[in-house]
Amino acid sequence: MTSQASLPEPSTPSAPEAGSRIWALRGARAAVSIPGFILVAAFIGYAGLARESGLTLTETLLMSALVWALPSIVVLTGAMASGVGLIPAAIAVALASVRLMPMTMALVPILRVEGRTKRWHLLFASHFVAITAWVFAMRNLPDLPRPARLPFFLGFACTLTSSVSIITGISYVLVEETPPMVAGALFLLTPVYFLCSLWTAARLSVDKAAMIVGLGLGPVFALVAPEMDLLLTGIIGGCLAYGGTKLARHLGWGREP
Repeated sequence: MTSQASLPEPSTPSAPEAGSRIWALRGARAAVSIPGFILVAAFIGYAGLARESGLTLTETLLMSALVWALPSIVVLTGAMASGVGLIPAAIAVALASVRLMPMTMALVPILRVEGRTKRWHLLFASHFVAITAWVFAMRNLPDLPRPARLPFFLGFACTLTSSVSIITGISYVLVEETPPMVAGALFLLTPVYFLCSLWTAARLSVDKAAMIVGLGLGPVFALVAPEMDLLLTGIIGGCLAYGGTKLARHLGWGREP
């Protein structure tokens, strides 16, 4: 995984434009990392799923580049393969993507430079908000100079998106049919990476407590209420983690660093 220590040292360019280009190139270089390789592997598995589902190469590439978030792409692929209408498919994708809104709201203040950042720059950057880019940004951007954050993030995100789209297209053409076991293993790499990255990036005890409680409640709700398991795990697990850490701090059992 690309760590903060491996990021390039700041420089002092002669002009803001030159500095932005330099930081964008450094962000592009940072995209060549373990998180990037894991995401590419997951999309190789998706290419096999897309071909099996009857999607054309053009549809697969457009979904990879425009929808971008892999869970939403899988939901849309399943909807298209089952022949549901446009409106139900749109609702399903919207529900799968609503989780990205609070992530975007948390990232935008980090990217913005008061009085200098244009709104359309932030709107463009928000397209690339998915778990991989968000975790990478939240771990690394706060340590960069504020004017460098947006070009660095865009360099990273654009390079990652382009690379994933190219590899997805190549995989679609070369792999006639991905065995279900291989596709499942490739898909599994992504949530495993998400879990490890989120644990490493967590700076508050409540974040880690929420992950632990969620891991415990997830299998329970999957058995008890499989249609609502993620929603119940998130709401109940988050409330329990927040209340538990507040009580622990009140009793003096733990302090934030």
